[in-house]
Amino acid sequence: MKSIKHILGKATAFLWAFLKPLGAWGVFAIGAIDGSSIGLPVDAVVGGYVWANPARLLLYVIMAAAGETLGSVVVYVIGYKGGEELLRKRISAEKFEKIHSAFEKHPFWSLMFPAMLPPPTPFKAFALAAAVSEMRFSKYLATIFAGRFLRFLALSLLVVKFGPDFIRIFGLIFKQHIYIALVILGIAMIGGWLKWRANKVNDVEAQRAT
Repeated sequence: MKSIKHILGKATAFLWAFLKPLGAWGVFAIGAIDGSSIGLPVDAVVGGYVWANPARLLLYVIMAAAGETLGSVVVYVIGYKGGEELLRKRISAEKFEKIHSAFEKHPFWSLMFPAMLPPPTPFKAFALAAAVSEMRFSKYLATIFAGRFLRFLALSLLVVKFGPDFIRIFGLIFKQHIYIALVILGIAMIGGWLKWRANKVNDVEAQRAT
């Protein structure tokens, strides 16, 4: 157990050493890699960046969401060119039929909702299903960006409020108590939207006053 923690600690230190010189582009790069193939701790990276520099919160959220969206192009190409067989290998026949049916009826929400959720949600399976269902490419990209943007925005606001340890705690809650985690995530998203809305109203009132 100690050796595993030691390896993880070294891997984390190496990751931060690699990303630090890249600035905001480091968030973009880690998102692109995670979105395309290798699962990486994007939440921890975004949270670390935001905690270190809260003033650039929105920039980091946008860059992470954009990176994830760009990386998901790889998944779309694989799915569009014959990903049904690959998808069937990853999930059971029953789950495949359910996902396929969901995309036929509600393509936007069938991809948007998984894009908003943190690991261990099998997001790439849903992205593959979207491509297999021949979801329009522009809609596919817009949906992933919107979902990831809301996910990282909620995460960042919670990190600013409760500190970087929130990511680890929320991850444990999500794995063991998914419904509680979804409620927390929903409240955070609503809170973030209300804060953005209040700032927008204040800006409009300030412009009118001048």
